[in-house]
Amino acid sequence: MTDAAELRRRTQDLLAAHPPAGTERLDFLRARFDAGLAWVHFPEGLGGLGLPRSLQAVVDAGLEAAGAPDNDPRRIGIGLGMAAPTILRYGTEDQKRRFLKPLWTGEEVWCQLFSEPGAGSDLAALGTRAVREGEDWVVDGQKVWTSSAHLARWAILIARTDPDVPKHRGITYFVCDMTDPGVEVRPLRQITGEAEFNEVFLTGVRIPDAHRLGETGDGWKVAQTTLNNERVAIGGMRLPREGGMIGPVARTWRERPELRTHDLHQRLLKLWVEAEVARLTGERLRQQLVAGHPGPEGAGMKLAFARLNQEISGLEVELRGEEGLLYDDWTMRRPELVDFTGRDAGYRYLRSKGNSIEGGTSEVLLNIVAERVLGLPTEPRTDKDVAWKDLAR
Repeated sequence: MTDAAELRRRTQDLLAAHPPAGTERLDFLRARFDAGLAWVHFPEGLGGLGLPRSLQAVVDAGLEAAGAPDNDPRRIGIGLGMAAPTILRYGTEDQKRRFLKPLWTGEEVWCQLFSEPGAGSDLAALGTRAVREGEDWVVDGQKVWTSSAHLARWAILIARTDPDVPKHRGITYFVCDMTDPGVEVRPLRQITGEAEFNEVFLTGVRIPDAHRLGETGDGWKVAQTTLNNERVAIGGMRLPREGGMIGPVARTWRERPELRTHDLHQRLLKLWVEAEVARLTGERLRQQLVAGHPGPEGAGMKLAFARLNQEISGLEVELRGEEGLLYDDWTMRRPELVDFTGRDAGYRYLRSKGNSIEGGTSEVLLNIVAERVLGLPTEPRTDKDVAWKDLAR
């Protein structure tokens, strides 16, 4: 029996044992994880079967046809796209078994404590300190731009554990309990009026050494796994044709002929083709990931994602004219997820401005593509061999 046929059989067995219409959503998701059908490329016992990643589509199609619930992947995207692959690669067996199942079922939401007020584009300059006390680490510092921190049970965190070595070598990677009394989450209001992300203050937060991922001082290497997966998750998400930002614009064009002009028509055609190229390139990138881990190519996908979203949303506002400036809700909400396509054109235009910042600024990603994909000379770095404590700040 082929792997695909075996997966279809396992999917039908799951549906027979846990009929979606008569099974609680969480119970069904837990059973799916235990059956190895959560992410089939993960190891057995951790929600998978050790099969090629591409075969996940076989399971998803069967479950969707049966009306089975999903795990609301947009709501738990940081856990699925960033924390899980990092835990799988660097976590201990105890860590994998503790964190991966409730992460996948959505019982525990995750956030990312990386960026700081003085360490955004230059993330390795971070100053949040973690000091060892017995079997614990005590963490003090501030993080910023933290999506979902107001919802999260756990966070992936990088902190400085050795200020006497150059900045990339003195960082350690942790799993942080967001319910620790030393964690304070404050909302940051965005240009849209929402507060989907936050600033987080860490004061005497205690993290057991058992929640360290990777070796002490190897946090930058571990973080590269997270960042590479983040860029693929943002820029290479699976979409149908006319999925994402291009969909609403194309629908408006077809349904509102009175808005059409020759100039807008030419621009729409160009952006439609570019969006389709980006979608197919993302599909090819995901196929390449079947045999390995994300590399710097994800930076190129994320660059294209940001540019296209901003250009497409700008075209949509122009196409709609005055009504494109309307925006239905300026109240400060705390959303569980970002809804690009279910809101007004004005919302899409404003929210897309953040696409070139979140997940790595476009300027930083251009450097990554230039140096690590195209092999161009690196920019001069005078701080490469200077201890972090001696850097000018």
